[in-house]
Amino acid sequence: MDQDSAAHWQTVYQSKDRAAVSWFRPHLDASLALLKRAGLNPDSRVIDVGGGASTLVDDLLDLGVRHVTVLDISAAALDVARQRLGARAAKVDWLVADVTRAQLAPQSYDLWHDRATLHFLVNPADAARYVATATHAIANGGHAVIGGFATDGPEQCSRLPVVRRDAEDVVKLFGPAFSLIQSERELHATPWGTPQAFAYALLRKAKD
Repeated sequence: MDQDSAAHWQTVYQSKDRAAVSWFRPHLDASLALLKRAGLNPDSRVIDVGGGASTLVDDLLDLGVRHVTVLDISAAALDVARQRLGARAAKVDWLVADVTRAQLAPQSYDLWHDRATLHFLVNPADAARYVATATHAIANGGHAVIGGFATDGPEQCSRLPVVRRDAEDVVKLFGPAFSLIQSERELHATPWGTPQAFAYALLRKAKD
């Protein structure tokens, strides 16, 4: 695990209320719509990468999804979500890990969701390891929903540099094993009203 990254995000989630960070949304509406487009159902095996304290896990449980994993580099972020869920937290698999080094079982997820991680991987080698991990873990015929700052979005987040990408850039990064099914843009407003342009890509992994 990247100890510097882990320490950074531990500090963020230990020092700030979850609703006071720039990326907070009460519900990840764009993500949920794309997951449903990809066939989300109660039997879907879903992983939320960089899920942290996000409410996506709450909404997935509300929809009856029975196989939910939340992965984050920050244990403090996952603790926020677990405490919020109370007894329902036992229905979720929680993984404290750096996704670029995580050991995930092959083809173990039908739906891979990320609104918080890939755009922080400014080192091309880290981005390549991320793609390798996702390709390994997503089932053949499965889907990935990747969200991040669009090419006209912010250049930094939480005082860290980011890589800005549109949907077409994401599918190029993922390579020929994936095809672009749908792209979306979202103008996200931070809790203090600053607009931020996000881009989303719904990708499908080839069946063989």
